[in-house]
Amino acid sequence: MTAPDPNPKSELLFYLQSAREALLWKLEGLSEYDVRRPLTPTGTNLLGLVKHVAGVELGYLCDTFGRPSGEPQPWLEADAEPNADMWATAEETREDVVALYRRAWAYSDATLDALALDTVGKVPWWPAGRDEVTLHHAVVRVIADTHRHAGHADILRELLDGAVGMEEGNTSQPSDDKGWWGAYRDRLEQTARQADQAS
Repeated sequence: MTAPDPNPKSELLFYLQSAREALLWKLEGLSEYDVRRPLTPTGTNLLGLVKHVAGVELGYLCDTFGRPSGEPQPWLEADAEPNADMWATAEETREDVVALYRRAWAYSDATLDALALDTVGKVPWWPAGRDEVTLHHAVVRVIADTHRHAGHADILRELLDGAVGMEEGNTSQPSDDKGWWGAYRDRLEQTARQADQAS
């Protein structure tokens, strides 16, 4: 991506899009098992993160501003199990989830294009009387949430196969030498033990 435009909407979209693309890149080259398998005690998984952020965009940037997408979101139904948006069922393919996310981008971008940043919407799941939000606030909230989950995805992907960075060719790391990283990690481990013994 190129540098952001100084126009406020373009700048917001630049940072949102960079997080979107980073998150999807974390799926590339992995097996169905690896994109779905739980990698933390709370079940965090790569495809579930993508499904979740798709729902976040549809909720905050579409429904909140009276622009429903019409996309089925079964995880929002009254009988949905807890955390249903945080993992993909065996019937939901990777392609389905990624396509849903890309459609959410289009709906969200259309809202950002159509409405002024000071437009006020109502978040359906927030308490009455405290449910109003500007489009500017909603977009910032979605950017923060998407970058947070892209950071989760960074860690999960590194645990799976060592791949790091925001995009291919942009690791933002000081070295790609495994020996260097091994020595670096050993040094951090030793420092942590020394600090623990000194406390």
